Amino acid sequence: MLKAYKFRLYPDNSQHIALARSFGCARWFWNYALTLCQQTYQDTGKSLSRAAIQGLLPGLKKEYEWLKDCYSQCLQFVANNLSTAFKNFFDKRAKYPRFKSKKGRQTVTYPQHFHIEGDYLKLPGKVGKVYCRQHRPIEGELRSVTVSMNPDGKYFASILVEDGIEPQQPNSLGLAIGIDLGLTHFAITSEGEKYDNPRHIAQHAKNLKRKQQSLSRKQKGSKNRNKARRKVAKVQGFIARCREDFLHKLSRKIVNENQVIVVENLNVKGMVKNPNLAKAISDCGWGMFTTMLTYKAEWAGKIYVEIDRWFPSSKLCHVCDHQQVEMDLSVRNWTCPFCGTHHDRDINAAINIRNQGLRILELGTSSTALGGDVRQPGKTSVVSDAVPHELGSPRLCAACRG
Repeated sequence: MLKAYKFRLYPDNSQHIALARSFGCARWFWNYALTLCQQTYQDTGKSLSRAAIQGLLPGLKKEYEWLKDCYSQCLQFVANNLSTAFKNFFDKRAKYPRFKSKKGRQTVTYPQHFHIEGDYLKLPGKVGKVYCRQHRPIEGELRSVTVSMNPDGKYFASILVEDGIEPQQPNSLGLAIGIDLGLTHFAITSEGEKYDNPRHIAQHAKNLKRKQQSLSRKQKGSKNRNKARRKVAKVQGFIARCREDFLHKLSRKIVNENQVIVVENLNVKGMVKNPNLAKAISDCGWGMFTTMLTYKAEWAGKIYVEIDRWFPSSKLCHVCDHQQVEMDLSVRNWTCPFCGTHHDRDINAAINIRNQGLRILELGTSSTALGGDVRQPGKTSVVSDAVPHELGSPRLCAACRG
């Protein structure tokens, strides 16, 4: 199984210059190849293959001597990334490839010939040994390393390894949990737990506003403006790391404590079109959270289920299955007119989400029929049969009945 380790790098001045040149060469070749792909498609209706893009390099290095400052395999890997970007676009998994700016995050990938030597990461070419703060041991066979520089000037290395460990197989022992994602509370579980929304942007809004105001007063192209831009990027980077830390800890806790994890397939892209809620929704990081749940569940041998976003989880009484016709967003508590049960809106929704996910596992039918997506260990997306021994689990069946 492939895993990645991300460590902070501390290059010296000469290494900083060498990496800056590598970033620049890789960025330039990406933009050059992307432009050529667009022109070729407009002229012929066909795009360039990965081999054709890589075949441009010998001639370009003769024309532009400074391209030799970058390790050759790094430029070849740019062609791989561009081909993958186009494939993801045509498969409707990503947007159209964009041109890269020197003001954004810079990356360069070394596919081989790098080594870990004590506290140092040895890179091929002119960079050499870079001090690497390894906060955990690396376990597995080294595959590739991507060196990146954030807009705030911090360097990181993402080391991809093959650990040789197959994902654990699911078992029938364990609890099922439904998770309702929100704004007031980030996550509400079917067990009645509510996790507050940290509101990372709001916590640092005053500092960020002050830095952005200072940036707006600087003359474009000046050194002072570049310094101010880095100060803004530093605050934004800190906010992003705080958010990521919160999501990692919460997703790890949920995966460790439960066997089946059920969430709604939210349309975040459509929700952020609401100008009143766009900033708050973007700050939550729901998409990142569900992604973390997906791969952590796969690693741990757990089952991850996504139910359809149109499932009426809030309007449905989990006791008698009575469905309310209308329910305003301001209604946080309600009483079922059929059975008289008093509901907390969010907890009731989480219970319904859990029950619907377990029904999908029990029936073993496709996601199209029931509105769900089941992801089991070792498979990126499973929408067919449920696991046979899951169907006989008394704990899961009891949970499904509510």
